[in-house]
Amino acid sequence: MSARHALRQAGLYGRTVARVAPRGFRERGGDPALATERIVFVLGSPRSGTTFLAGAVGSQPGFVDLGEVRPVKANIERWSSLPEDEAAIELRSTLERVRRLSFVRDLRPVEQTPELSFVVGAAVRAYPQATVLHIIRDGRDVVCSLLEKGWLREREGHDDVGQPYGSYERSWVEPERRSEFTRAREATRAAWAWRRYLTAARAAPERTLEIRYEEIAADPSAAAGRIAGRLETNPAPLAEALSAVHSRSVGRWRRALTPEQIEDVEREAGGLLRELGYA
Repeated sequence: MSARHALRQAGLYGRTVARVAPRGFRERGGDPALATERIVFVLGSPRSGTTFLAGAVGSQPGFVDLGEVRPVKANIERWSSLPEDEAAIELRSTLERVRRLSFVRDLRPVEQTPELSFVVGAAVRAYPQATVLHIIRDGRDVVCSLLEKGWLREREGHDDVGQPYGSYERSWVEPERRSEFTRAREATRAAWAWRRYLTAARAAPERTLEIRYEEIAADPSAAAGRIAGRLETNPAPLAEALSAVHSRSVGRWRRALTPEQIEDVEREAGGLLRELGYA
């Protein structure tokens, strides 16, 4: 490992630890072994509600939201090229280092890096007792939010692990379509991202509970009951946390997308929208 790479990795760990550690000092006394193995992975496409759901679950007594673990996010592309058992070893080592440095080994961790969708098989191999919560949101609303963020258009800036914004092909773009991705309009690229993340996240159905963003918005208590039942925890505080959902964002695409953008989304992801009952 080069000195530059080592320094970058140290910086990624440091920023993650600084954010998580205060929770570890406030709440101690759990069973580290049990907490470790019953990790919760919150997966979904960017802008689908992963941050909201992980924050709600992680705020419960005995849990801790690790956020988007930057060393995990930075290594996803490489892990996706490794044999699954090798990726699992590295993933577990990374997460356990974060938990140890953050003093949260007594708490049940909640990891919410969306890119983990592409190595979910390695994640459940690393933690066989893990629960995967896959939050699914109407792809047209996801496109609205991605367009607002501008991550997939030509602009200056980088994400939290140093990857530049822009229209260049990402690792999740099908190899035979890479040149097409760079030429596509932004709404098409956003729908493409939604489709690829969502389908990848469904790779471990036996460990996964799918939950719709719209389901949470319609009835937070019922959604909390389903999630808490799977996690074997108290639904009452989770229902309170989920009640902060932004229900007004449901169906936003009808107001925000142009007819041309709707056509772009339909062309790229219409089949999946219909399969999920959104169209």
